[in-house]
Amino acid sequence: MQICSKCHTQSPDEAKQCSNCGADLSVWSESAVALKELQENPRVIYVRISVAHDCCPVCRQAEGAYAKDSTPRLPIEGCSHQLGCRCFYQPVLDEIYP
Repeated sequence: MQICSKCHTQSPDEAKQCSNCGADLSVWSESAVALKELQENPRVIYVRISVAHDCCPVCRQAEGAYAKDSTPRLPIEGCSHQLGCRCFYQPVLDEIYP
């Protein structure tokens, strides 16, 4: 399930627009907003995709760290888990403290 960051409504993984407010989920889903914030943060050197312990094979294959500009979008296309894609982004930092 995707969650719209504007109205906090859940939409299916396949949805392109929020089922409540019509927002473009490629821009306004919580995962899209999180990725943009990580990409804009100068301390983040890579973006890691973390997966659930019982994820599908497609998501398991996507697990790992990516260059900020080549990080796959969530939900992972082709995810076959019955609950939908449950992957999430984590930052890999260059330095922890200023």
